[in-house]
Amino acid sequence: MGHPDNIYSLVADIGGTNTRVALADGRAIVAGTIRRYSNTDFPGLESVLRRYIADEGGVDPIAACVAVAGPVRDGRATMTNLDWTIDKETLARATRAETVAILNDLQAQGHALGYIDPANIRTVLPGPAGQPNAARLVVGIGTGFNSAPVFDLEQGRMVTPSESGHANLPIRNEMELRLCQFVSTAHGFPAVEDVLSGRGLERAYAFLGNEAGNPREAAAKDIMAACADGSDPRAIEAARLFTRILGTVCGNLSLIQLPFGGVYLVGGVARAFAPHLNTFGFGEAFRDKGRFAGFMSNFAVHVIEDDYAALTGSAAHLVALSK
Repeated sequence: MGHPDNIYSLVADIGGTNTRVALADGRAIVAGTIRRYSNTDFPGLESVLRRYIADEGGVDPIAACVAVAGPVRDGRATMTNLDWTIDKETLARATRAETVAILNDLQAQGHALGYIDPANIRTVLPGPAGQPNAARLVVGIGTGFNSAPVFDLEQGRMVTPSESGHANLPIRNEMELRLCQFVSTAHGFPAVEDVLSGRGLERAYAFLGNEAGNPREAAAKDIMAACADGSDPRAIEAARLFTRILGTVCGNLSLIQLPFGGVYLVGGVARAFAPHLNTFGFGEAFRDKGRFAGFMSNFAVHVIEDDYAALTGSAAHLVALSK
């Protein structure tokens, strides 16, 4: 397979488990170029990108942008749930691209807003239509948890990074206090991500077993399967607990950022939970803010069901850089 040199951009979405790489023509992902690699098969990102370039016939991209699940500072990224460090020099060396950029994965999701097929957006909580330049918020629930506000300014789009998954888990009742104590035993600090992630769902399931005096483990995918077929009451209880806490956290983030343009949930766990959010009480928890309960109806909540949105966002960011 051959591609013309210095025409396409290379974009990558580096999660805690897999890395997805593709070529982009402007903001559009080139059909048939998306490839997925297991991170455990590679010592670092450079080897992944070199493999991808070889798999695509030695393509020479004009620009490259990678979205990473971890903080980015001064052009250098450290993965939160993977022992990789990525910098612009490494990215340029691996891809031979003239322009390179590194984004936090939630920043990439934010840059994708407005360029995703509406058919891939599921509305969970409807709300009033926001103004075209209204702030929006993306919230990622997958291997980890994070969020990023999206601002459309006269100078262009700004998506500010955060590491909100490592803030304290909110506590509203005695049961949630016991949950915090249960998940904090590993490192003495109950963070949002310790519950609101794939492994967090597994911890919620284990916690409920501990509460019942009948502990047992279950994988996140099996918990979600049991929610779908009703085969395990504890799985449904764990999903309800997870959903209520997710609603509380998303409501807190919405009060901080005021996303009148909507809240967008992204990530594999968010997509898996999408059919169950209303059933398991997400809306009630999201709006349970005392005298501000009515105000919370200003914020629509959606789930982005496009697994490749971060690739589109990375491509859109490169287009913005070229202007």
